[in-house]
Amino acid sequence: MSTENQSTKEKKIEIYSTKVCPYCVKAKKLLQSKNVAFVEIDVSDDDDLRMSMVERANGKRTVPQIFIHDYHVGGCDDLYALDRDGKLDELLKPFLV
Repeated sequence: MSTENQSTKEKKIEIYSTKVCPYCVKAKKLLQSKNVAFVEIDVSDDDDLRMSMVERANGKRTVPQIFIHDYHVGGCDDLYALDRDGKLDELLKPFLV
């Protein structure tokens, strides 16, 4: 019987962003208003990180790209659509601070 290492399976919210991105700011503000912690990954000047984001986001190159644990939300509009449809709070429950 194997036990999974908690640190490698840590659930988190990640948002890939750039320094000058109004949609990134808008997405981060929504997450902050929900009182959840998130990890911001700035891909402005790092081609390797950006390629990692593109691979993870199934080819999407725009920012922000948002992940709630292993679930790929998509971009800012997708995040707001989840909120509008009443589905975001359920996804964020495990992350409330």
